[in-house]
Amino acid sequence: MGKHNKMKKYGSLFMATALLTGVLAGCGSDEDASKSGSGNAVSGDTIKIGANLELSGNVASYGSSINDGAKLAIEEINAAGGIDGKQIEYIPVDNKSETAEATSAAIRLAEQEKVVAMLAPATSGNSVATVQIANQHKVPMVTGSGTAPNVTVNDDGSVNAYAFRTCFIDPFQGTVAANFATNEIKAKNVAIFADNASDYAKGLAAAFKETIEANGGSVIAEEAYVAKDVDFKSQLTNIKGKNPDFIFIPGYYEEVGLIVKQAREAGITVPLMGADGWDSPTLVDLAGGDALNNTFITNHYSSEDPDAKIQDFVTAFNDEYGQAPNAFHALGYDSIYFIVDAINRVDGDITSVAVQEQLAATKDLSLVTGTFTVDENHNPVKSATVLEFVDGKQQFNSKVNP
Repeated sequence: MGKHNKMKKYGSLFMATALLTGVLAGCGSDEDASKSGSGNAVSGDTIKIGANLELSGNVASYGSSINDGAKLAIEEINAAGGIDGKQIEYIPVDNKSETAEATSAAIRLAEQEKVVAMLAPATSGNSVATVQIANQHKVPMVTGSGTAPNVTVNDDGSVNAYAFRTCFIDPFQGTVAANFATNEIKAKNVAIFADNASDYAKGLAAAFKETIEANGGSVIAEEAYVAKDVDFKSQLTNIKGKNPDFIFIPGYYEEVGLIVKQAREAGITVPLMGADGWDSPTLVDLAGGDALNNTFITNHYSSEDPDAKIQDFVTAFNDEYGQAPNAFHALGYDSIYFIVDAINRVDGDITSVAVQEQLAATKDLSLVTGTFTVDENHNPVKSATVLEFVDGKQQFNSKVNP
């Protein structure tokens, strides 16, 4: 089936480049072919999209949000008639926020469900655990929020052919945060308090430190914690003793919420900043709205951004779920449209190999979280948003271009 007879118009949220056609692979090639690395192909009456997400476990807020955004996108497509008369069958699998489960989920989606593309896990660590499966089976994976560089590029510089993302990478977030600290907060002496067992946090911390020092600032304190820690008083006491004027805290919301609460209880009043890992309603529950005042995050989008495309999405999401969408909702939504745009550009039979080729060739794709082009490392070149917490609510601060 050629490109032109696959094209179909959908609703008002996405016109032109974001408009779409089907996603992914129904009953493609047989299991033996999949195991041999020939990829999957669409056949039968349904088109399958896989999703390998944290729907339970310690970071379920991320995966569940991505899942809700993805479901909205697919509902829009199916409500408009599907793809060439075929409905999309969405297949979410719960990886329970564990790397071993993420690997098993990827195998199931590639070998048993025979998808031609899948949403990859929300966290960097779980996404890294599935890359080998995607490459081996030649089934592209798209993570909405796995921001660590090694999801798409290995330590030796080689690119993982079947790994993509819709989010920007950690070094960009760390750089944006450092420039914000220097230029907006006028910070000179900063502290870093990072999860030292997380690829995500370590990548952010490294980029932040490099940029702060390049800007003429000094990192006067560095402390560490690990996931599931609940008492941070000792490290915070050490940081307070160094008297920084800004503290960067890359990590996930479960620990960060407690860190912010305990920091304010310890009398630390300086600005605190993190990244997209803070973006969860649970953060506010753990930290409290007052404690979060004078804190900032880098993120992928803001529901308060006046951009018309964003406001159309916010309205649609609110109509569906009765709440304003966070960045993970938007990234899940965009990940589906990213894949669908690639499907739309396949000329000939839709196979997982052909979808991979078109994902890599994506240029100037306009989505909710920004217009992006996929670079040679399979990362989107796109802008970042800085948000500020005010009485427990995120407010749009500024947008930073790459």
